[in-house]
Amino acid sequence: MAYIRTIPPQEAQGRLKQLYQAAQERAGYVAQVLQIMSLDPAVLAASVQLCVNLMHRPGRLSRAQKEMLAVVVSRTNNCYY
Repeated sequence: MAYIRTIPPQEAQGRLKQLYQAAQERAGYVAQVLQIMSLDPAVLAASVQLCVNLMHRPGRLSRAQKEMLAVVVSRTNNCYY
């Protein structure tokens, strides 16, 4: 199994701490996929913004449909959603 150094939420400072707090408010926890980007908060912020834009912008699919697709893909990949 690969090892990726991360900064856990209890050790976060500055911009990373703000990003983690926002994640905590959105989901109730800081997902591992976010913690993987903890060494580069700018990348983490850009990734979160991309996800928010994709899920919240109006488009051909409703927000509910996008969320359902995300659940199906996560389940197919044996990934916790």
